[in-house]
Amino acid sequence: MTDGVPATLVLPESPALLGIAAWSGTGKTTLLEQLLPALRQRGLRVAVIKHAHHDFDVDQPGKDSHRLRQAGATPMLVASRARIAMMLETPDREEADLAQLIEMVCPQSPDLILVEGFKAWPLPKLELYRSELGKPPRAAEDPWIKAVAAKGDAPHPPDVERLDLDDLGALVDWVAAWPLRWPDERAPRTGKA
Repeated sequence: MTDGVPATLVLPESPALLGIAAWSGTGKTTLLEQLLPALRQRGLRVAVIKHAHHDFDVDQPGKDSHRLRQAGATPMLVASRARIAMMLETPDREEADLAQLIEMVCPQSPDLILVEGFKAWPLPKLELYRSELGKPPRAAEDPWIKAVAAKGDAPHPPDVERLDLDDLGALVDWVAAWPLRWPDERAPRTGKA
């Protein structure tokens, strides 16, 4: 993990990556909750990497795994029949390193990795936009945004696809097709806004 956002990110040939970028309060997690079951029904294996802007803990104080992690285990991996969790302390880093997180997910062989947050990182993105938040859209300044999903009219460059944020079926279709489009989408837009 590094302390900043790199100018480039080595994008794997497989799996496909798609960032879900939006201002806080736009509904990124809500949309993902709706997309994931629909994508699974279409036979896609989808992983999610989510950025958190705060400290969080998935472990419970007093449990053996928490005690061992507090004692210095790094990483601490807990496994059962139903799930696996790995906790890795990173106190000397300012931010998570998306490249390292992608490497950690790839051995699970997903067809698609959806990345929530990490909006400044150089990877293809779907921007969710709600004008009522009073924030500007990012597509004009971020050449990695490939489509904007918005309610009503939203300003976007002509080389950015426009999707209806209220049309879940169309959003599912667009995201489900992303792995097929991936080989041609692994670079930023080059058109003028």
